Amino acid sequence: MCELLAMSANVPTDICFSFAGLMQRGGNTGPHKDGWGITFYEGKGCRSFKDPKPSFESEIANLVSNYPIKSKAVVCHIRQANVGNVCLENTHPFIRELWGSNFTYAHNGQLADYQQTLQTQKLKAVGSTDSEQAFVWILEQLRLHFGDERPDDQELYQYLAQLSLRVNQFGVFNLILSDGNFVFAYCYNNLHWITRRAPFGPAKLIDTDVAIDFKKETTEKDIVTVIATQPLTCDEAWHKMSPGQWGAFVGGEVMAQGQLQAPKVKSHAQLMAEKNH
Repeated sequence: MCELLAMSANVPTDICFSFAGLMQRGGNTGPHKDGWGITFYEGKGCRSFKDPKPSFESEIANLVSNYPIKSKAVVCHIRQANVGNVCLENTHPFIRELWGSNFTYAHNGQLADYQQTLQTQKLKAVGSTDSEQAFVWILEQLRLHFGDERPDDQELYQYLAQLSLRVNQFGVFNLILSDGNFVFAYCYNNLHWITRRAPFGPAKLIDTDVAIDFKKETTEKDIVTVIATQPLTCDEAWHKMSPGQWGAFVGGEVMAQGQLQAPKVKSHAQLMAEKNH
């Protein structure tokens, strides 16, 4: 499976510390060697870096981990390919325009028998992954449901949760979605988050011998939430999301959250076992 990473903050903040831990899982401490990508928002614009190479070996990943790009919203993904070739067009996160905003999406999991239900009429996937097809389907459903005008935030979050549940019927579906203002997360089986605020303290990464004292890097007004598939630090209390749980974060704070009844779906290992029989 892939791994997700996202950040929501109330002030422009770099994600170098968390990204340094995640990139180790892309071919070093983890098997996610089939590409990686990250998107930083700056106002209404965004800059994205992608590489189909393992993040642990990627010179672009080294650049990102050492260059403190500051942003209020970040979406990141390291890939372990299940559907689609290992190539740039199949590398997350994916970005599309909706309501004059750049929507960025990353998915962890695998879908099966989704093609007929998740068909789209106008938006087409560029690559060949189940993940991107689910993304364009979600965006098309948002347009069909709300029209050309962006809805109220709470309406949008609630409908995103319902759409995520519908996609979840077809397999393992953990989602990160952002438009630069909010960061939306939906959990099926593995998603964790932590909010850091004053009084800040030290933290140490699990995957590499790197530690930081956030008190020296922040102000008392800073609020930063990090969302990840698995906790990245060994000395902090991360919140584990339950199946069907969703949350929307703005400025590092939880703006909305809810709990849906997640379906029981087959894992990638179960699907592969059935296929081999």
